[in-house]
Amino acid sequence: MSKLPSFAAFGNDLYTGKRSYNFVGKAKLWFFIAAAAVALSILIPVAKGGFNLGIEFRGGSEFTVSNVSNTDVGRGEEAVAEVAGTTDPKVTNIAPNTMRIQTEKLSDDQTIQVKESLADTYGVSQDEVTSTFIGPTWGSDVSRQALVGLVVFVALAAVLMALYFRTWKMSLAAVTGLLVVMVVTAGVYALSGFEVTPSAIIGFLTVLSYSLYDTVVVFDKVRENTKDLDKRTKRTFAEEVNLAVNQTLVRSINTSVVAVLPVASILFIGALLLGAGTLKDLSLALFVGIILGTLATIFIAAPMYAVLRRNEPGIRKQAKRVAERRAAETKTSAAVSA
Repeated sequence: MSKLPSFAAFGNDLYTGKRSYNFVGKAKLWFFIAAAAVALSILIPVAKGGFNLGIEFRGGSEFTVSNVSNTDVGRGEEAVAEVAGTTDPKVTNIAPNTMRIQTEKLSDDQTIQVKESLADTYGVSQDEVTSTFIGPTWGSDVSRQALVGLVVFVALAAVLMALYFRTWKMSLAAVTGLLVVMVVTAGVYALSGFEVTPSAIIGFLTVLSYSLYDTVVVFDKVRENTKDLDKRTKRTFAEEVNLAVNQTLVRSINTSVVAVLPVASILFIGALLLGAGTLKDLSLALFVGIILGTLATIFIAAPMYAVLRRNEPGIRKQAKRVAERRAAETKTSAAVSA
């Protein structure tokens, strides 16, 4: 009974070209899937009436109740409804003994009454119920700064990639993959219904950095493989790009798995099972984004770079020389066999 090849042997086969997956050759398929995912990700928040913005972005009143013995969400909702009526409060268990209640803007009198009602409902003293108010102006400032930070990040990434690789086509391919990660991650976030908070924005920007890092590593290998390409006749430019993706595939898988595992622990164990609500926004953005960042490099950025350069005169001439050499070898092999 033959043994299954080890992961190390699998990686070695990919690096030497003994085993290869045709990522670049199926570029049209990957682009179609990406376009469909982007379109769906745009439609999801539109269909749901927008993102579920946190209080930091929409403004409102927030109460934190500490040292509670019962973390029943319904109790908090009833306590607020008794005072504020139809404010549609959002009650979350953010820690084993701590509840967070968010409402629309309340008056000073309503704030005092809600504070007393929450203390009675959860059986704690009023000193263990804190209240804060976040105005809509502050929320709009946070939204504007987050948007500015995102635009600046993408712009700097595009410029630095162009300078580092000395070609705008690599930069364009990398930024395209980055945009796909951004939109699809946002779509998944909207689908989940999780609140968009400053923590989610931080996780989102962290994901973009990770995605860019993975792309740079793969593109470094592409640049190495395609150096002095005009002197080579073994592989075409597209084949060299595909080889680079295969050669870095094991590394990309290992890096993403190592990064995803702790985030998955936070998301599925800490947030969903133990009720650590404050971690869900950050961990979901990281979990989805890390996976998408790796996929975007392999299926979008690298194939797009090959597509952007395939019609260059030098690339076409080199591909023609490769084809001529292969035809000559085939002819010689046929003659020997005869």
